[in-house]
Amino acid sequence: MFFFLSKTLNYFTMPLVIVILLLLLSLIRKGNRWRKRTRVAGIVLLFLFSNDFISNEAMRLWEIPATPYAEIQKSYEWGILLTGVTKAETKPYDRVHFSSGADRATHTVQLYKLGLIRKVLISGGSGRLIDIGQREANDLADALVLMGIRQEDILIESESRNTHESAVNVKALLQNISRPEDCILITSGFHMRRSLGCFANEGWPVDTFSADIRTTNRKFTFDVLFIPRIEALNVWQHVIKESVGYISYKVAGYI
Repeated sequence: MFFFLSKTLNYFTMPLVIVILLLLLSLIRKGNRWRKRTRVAGIVLLFLFSNDFISNEAMRLWEIPATPYAEIQKSYEWGILLTGVTKAETKPYDRVHFSSGADRATHTVQLYKLGLIRKVLISGGSGRLIDIGQREANDLADALVLMGIRQEDILIESESRNTHESAVNVKALLQNISRPEDCILITSGFHMRRSLGCFANEGWPVDTFSADIRTTNRKFTFDVLFIPRIEALNVWQHVIKESVGYISYKVAGYI
């Protein structure tokens, strides 16, 4: 039930959905006062959600920053790579199609080739409400082999459907062959806060390596401060989704 609710709730936390719902309410609400309030709220939120400067500041508050390679002080036995970066239903099916979070995979390869991790555990099955049978961990493993990681250095966990289940399953796989201090967790910076909480809650506290960084340097130019940008909506979508997800996991006892 939690899995179903968490997936459906995501749709109602999308910035554009929130704005459209408010504007629709302004059309159907009775009374001029409430119609005006919901209309104004929708317009104001549309400006806030599409503002590049504001969205960047929100992400800066939430995202766990990236760690420079030079600051990593030791070599890890395992790099734990969380999935969520490929497009399962994109044709043709004879290749791996990456989404915007491809840095998770490419930076994992870089960690491996720099000797900072010796093996990779890929965790993630299907996070869809309707399971089409495809497992993202398997697709990512194929891609990592093509990028130079040896097949024998890859371990696959392909049954988890969300971050909580990844933490549970990864611990079950590694607890008899490794230690938390020998592992480094690799996921998007905006996803790291919730991921780290899940692993710590399962008694497997790990070091972290944020990839897929969405924040940029502050700019105070006219276009950044005043011109609406569709990219800002996407940034807010990640911030809101992860914030709601973190609270939901906290309530459910996953963090």
